[in-house]
Amino acid sequence: MTLKNLIQPNHAPINKYELLVLGLPSVLFTDVTGIEQETQKVTLPDRTAASGGQSEPFEVVAKLPLHHTSEVSAIEAWYKEGQDPVTANYKKTGTMIYKAINDTIVKSYSLIGTWISKLKYPDTDMTNEGEPALLEVTFTVDDYDLL
Repeated sequence: MTLKNLIQPNHAPINKYELLVLGLPSVLFTDVTGIEQETQKVTLPDRTAASGGQSEPFEVVAKLPLHHTSEVSAIEAWYKEGQDPVTANYKKTGTMIYKAINDTIVKSYSLIGTWISKLKYPDTDMTNEGEPALLEVTFTVDDYDLL
């Protein structure tokens, strides 16, 4: 089945986005996982589920080229802010922006209480054809708001 003429023009392609973090220089994230929000669940005595009313913190994983040294340094410095002794401003506000083909903003979310909980440096492989090494950054986010 073809979707031609069914999807509205000027859609939001998955390669037109920005992930910005207040207090950091602009970072080129080449890949970002989606926002996945979940509400707490309570299991009732009759074995049915009910809403707990509160949303759970969630994770967003982003990748950036390891050879972008100033960007990597900024991420590493922020990561250290969340380690002992934890600094008062280790949690920052992020913004995830989804853009249409013509660069207009389709959706924009404020990521509240964002901090780096994990850094994963790239695996290496001598048989690889030369694809770029990427630093994988796991952000833990307390909540989000639609902007």
